[in-house]
Amino acid sequence: MYPIRFLTFMGREMAFFGYGRVSTKDQTSENQRIEIEKAGYEISPKFWFADEGISGKTSASQRPQFSKLLGQIRDGESLVVSKLDRLGRDAIDVLSTVESLSQKKIKVIVLQLGATDIASPAGKMMMTMLSAVAAMERDLLVERTQAGLARAKAQGKVLGRPTKTSPTQRKEIQVSLARGESVSSLARRFSISRASVHNAVKQLELAAQ
Repeated sequence: MYPIRFLTFMGREMAFFGYGRVSTKDQTSENQRIEIEKAGYEISPKFWFADEGISGKTSASQRPQFSKLLGQIRDGESLVVSKLDRLGRDAIDVLSTVESLSQKKIKVIVLQLGATDIASPAGKMMMTMLSAVAAMERDLLVERTQAGLARAKAQGKVLGRPTKTSPTQRKEIQVSLARGESVSSLARRFSISRASVHNAVKQLELAAQ
């Protein structure tokens, strides 16, 4: 398959824009760009936009790079994304985004949907169904996570990050603070941060309640 980089609209040469999104800074949108190019769409670096560290629950209009893309893409050009959820946080947001783009004669290509025209009635119905399924999967994941945390708590497991001080050290920190030793001095003595010193005292106070 030859890469597609430009198309024509009303006699003008128009570009393909690409957009990617990942939820955390530890992830990269590079795989999405590669997936788009493997599908035959060559996206110029200046036409590639990606929001990294942006939750899927953030509406499309509140994503910085997506907003920047909307400010540059012209009528008649095309936007390519790998999956439907890159276009919004839920079915309503996705449909609103697609409708806004279609009014500008901007074609939206979702690799996940193949050759389906998502601006058509059938395409919109498919988008609604897929977005609803994605939302349900997210809700189920949250539900399972909460159930797992509740089960671990019931079994007496300690949740969250491990503490940096032992019970004996926390008691010593509390006594030393009461005697007037500074937080900075205690942080140096126990090789922990000032925040950890405060947390050590807070843990003792919570345990005493």
